[in-house]
Amino acid sequence: MVIRKPTKTTTSEETSTLVELPLVQRPIASLVPSADGHYLNLKIEKLNQTAASVEYELLYNLPDGRTQGVPGMIQLAGQKVIERSLLLGSESSGKFRYDTGVKEGTLTVRFRNEAGKLVNKYSTKFALLSNIKELTSIDEKFTFSLAKLNSKDFFVVMDTFGVTNEVPAALVAGPVGVFSSAKIPLAGTVKLDGTNIYKESASGWAKLEAGKSSDIGVFIGTE
Repeated sequence: MVIRKPTKTTTSEETSTLVELPLVQRPIASLVPSADGHYLNLKIEKLNQTAASVEYELLYNLPDGRTQGVPGMIQLAGQKVIERSLLLGSESSGKFRYDTGVKEGTLTVRFRNEAGKLVNKYSTKFALLSNIKELTSIDEKFTFSLAKLNSKDFFVVMDTFGVTNEVPAALVAGPVGVFSSAKIPLAGTVKLDGTNIYKESASGWAKLEAGKSSDIGVFIGTE
């Protein structure tokens, strides 16, 4: 059962003690929508090994102006990757109610040490999109224009907090991730600030010519 209540508010005193990590040392977060758009699969990789627990809070907006939340806390116990399936709705006694018309929200993750002290905090706004070719971030600074539209696919556009590989030049924009319910490569064209645009892969960064990309993924803009 999903409990709809806010997590503990971070105080200014806690915020002042946060550790600022280089981009490549930060955790990497993603929200992958399910085929029906009712769930977002939260995945956090490269977990801070000095943290004992991570708190996550997904807030999303409904068409009538209400805000719903999906909070949670996980004891890490040395885990390097965690995943949780987050329901956009509620469940009671095996009966589900799905929230419809969700277009955007915020993901916040907080890492705490054994004493419960906040050591890292990351937050991003995300866009949940479907039946649209122009996949645009909430701040409208990033767009992935799909070469072909499948109206049944769902997409999330969000900041990923960190990256796997060192960036090839001075960062101007990103990292921005595009995640989908689709199980096939989705080609398109990327628009993002910076002289050069790169897409990340397991082996490093691939420079995009004229912004053309063979698939969605994580992107940055550099000098």
